[in-house]
This record gives sequence, C-alpha cells and structure tokens, in this order.
Amino acid sequence: MTLVGLLASVTSRLEGGAGGQPDVLWVRVGGGLEEVTSGRRHGPADRGFPPPEGPWAELSSNGRLVGWARPGTGERAAARRAQEEGERIRRERRARLTSRLGHKLRSSVLALQEAARQAAFGRQELLEQIYEQAQDVGRRGLALERVAVDQQDMARDVVIAAALGLAASGARRRLPADAKVRVSEPVLVEGLRTAYEWMGGPETVITGAQAGAWWRLEIAEAPGRRPLAVPELGEPLVRHYVDTLLEGWLDASAADRAVIYLPAS
Repeated sequence: MTLVGLLASVTSRLEGGAGGQPDVLWVRVGGGLEEVTSGRRHGPADRGFPPPEGPWAELSSNGRLVGWARPGTGERAAARRAQEEGERIRRERRARLTSRLGHKLRSSVLALQEAARQAAFGRQELLEQIYEQAQDVGRRGLALERVAVDQQDMARDVVIAAALGLAASGARRRLPADAKVRVSEPVLVEGLRTAYEWMGGPETVITGAQAGAWWRLEIAEAPGRRPLAVPELGEPLVRHYVDTLLEGWLDASAADRAVIYLPAS
C-alpha cells in the first residue's frame, strides 16, 4: 500500500464507523450520558431514551446500560470502552470539583485569619464579620468533604416528601405523598438541600411526577433569588450529588429552574 493509501485508511478509521458515520460514543456517567468527543450531555440514562441523532446500538454490562454507539461498531468492545470512559470522566469531574472547592476553602480561611488578626489588634467591629466568615468556612469545608470522601451509605427506598421536609422546609411542594426513590437517604437530603439553596431557598416551588423508571423533580427559583457567593456550591455540587452519588441526572439548561431525575423505587 502506498503512503497516500495508508493515510487515507487511517483517516477513514478515525473519522468513521460503519457506513462512514462518525465514531461517536455516548457513555454513562452516574445516571446520565456524555458524548466522549464533544462533552455533550443527555439524560437520564434510560433504554427508552436514546441520545439524539441516531440510530444507536445499546451498550450493556451485566444488564446495566453503560452507553450507546453506532450500530455495527462491535458492541462488546464498545461496552468495555464505554465503562472505561465513563469512569475516567467521573474521576476527572470529581478531581476538578475537589480542586475548585479546595481553592475556595483556602481563600475563605485566609480571609478569616486576616479578620481575626485585625480584631485582635483592636478592630472590634470585625467580630460579627468573623462569625459570618467562620460559617462560610464551615459550608465550604463540608462541601469539600462531601466531594472528596467516598460515600458508604447504601441505597434504599426513600419517600421524597420526607426528604424534602428535612432539606427544603420553606419550599412549596407539589408531589404525591407516596413518591419513592431508591437512593442513599443522607445523600438525597444533602443534595436536595443544596439544590434548594441554589434556587433561592424559601418560596421555591418543587413539583414532582413519575417519568417511566424515574421521578422527575422540578425546582423553580424563588422570587428575588440571588447568585451564590461561591458558584461551586450551586450547579457543580448539585450535579455531583445527583449525577454521581445518586445515579440520577440534573438538567440545568434553564436559568430559572433545576430539573432532577432520580431512580424510582
């Protein structure tokens, strides 16, 4: 084979799968899907809800959906690759969020130390500020712990209304009283509390409806909602709770609401 022919063959394999279609791979990350080449997201990860721009071949491992690939690309090998890529993306997301939260925590600690130093030298008006800064350090430290430490709680049936009673007591809730999901209860409470605070806290409106094998929760922002002082405590942390720890999927495409899919029990 000539050099020109060899280059053409390699280019063809890189650019196309069966039928000359792009070798696109969607992989499962938690309870959602991500396209490896572009980073596009789609969810929730459900056999009845394939990504757009099909046709697609379902990729499974031990009965669990792990991704989607073009038909005829070798589903067994593609399934192994989907698992590997999904785990890689999960690790990278976690490392990136841990780094960002660590940076925010260090900044908060330095600010607290400086305020305490100045108060010790006579600036008593800083005492109230010191208390608020200490609260901020605690919030950032807790968020960092939640991301950095592996969760040990097992999934079980949890009534959503009960979890919302603990996590979002000031919200207006509209969902069936018997709605249940199969998740870790402590993580669910923390995740819903984080989403509730991100959307503005009291007076948010939370509605719920079952969508196939999922419960769909929509959290509409509260009137007068303000941006969080630390953006990482909003969407990035909620996505970590929902997508990674709860095996659900967060849709944050709308600016005034968050939609959370959780596996139904």
